[in-house]
Amino acid sequence: MLFRRDDLAAIAAGEITVAFRRWKRPMAKPGGTQQTPVGVLSFDAVDRVDEITAADARRAGFPDPASAWAMLRGREGDLYRIELRLAGPDPRIALRENAALSDSAREEISTRLARLDRASRHGPWTEATLRAIAAALGTRAADLAAACGRERLRFKADVRRLKALGLTESLEVGYRLSPRGRAYLDGYSPPI
Repeated sequence: MLFRRDDLAAIAAGEITVAFRRWKRPMAKPGGTQQTPVGVLSFDAVDRVDEITAADARRAGFPDPASAWAMLRGREGDLYRIELRLAGPDPRIALRENAALSDSAREEISTRLARLDRASRHGPWTEATLRAIAAALGTRAADLAAACGRERLRFKADVRRLKALGLTESLEVGYRLSPRGRAYLDGYSPPI
């Protein structure tokens, strides 16, 4: 599920505890979680509903049901009410701060990067992407993608894969290597 930054902050503060979406089929499930910039969200309930009550509109951050419906205008599908909460911090934060890489941790990262490279339709990309980010701190994704000869959206998806490994961090504009990513790249030796 996509959330606006302001809504994520309100969820983290406990001010928003309900969200509404129109879906052809549920895109979240009760007990599911989602990693976000403010932490891990937990979806406690996902129910198809016919209306938005005044109380639920306020719990979703709207002054009234009409405002909540206005946000959904132009979207198709059934109306779903999602109860959610912040379940904890984003585990990628602790991971990316861990720059003390043992030999086994380094090997695990190398193995996962090699797997990503092998699965790629456009060939090996992980090392080049890490080096491009290291050399161009805070550069827009579109500019980095062009410099790497890549399409922007696919490039961004690949950077998210590196972020999931704790190797990169998103900035307001662009990216940077995390301490873990810097430590890995500094000790990088190409596969044989």
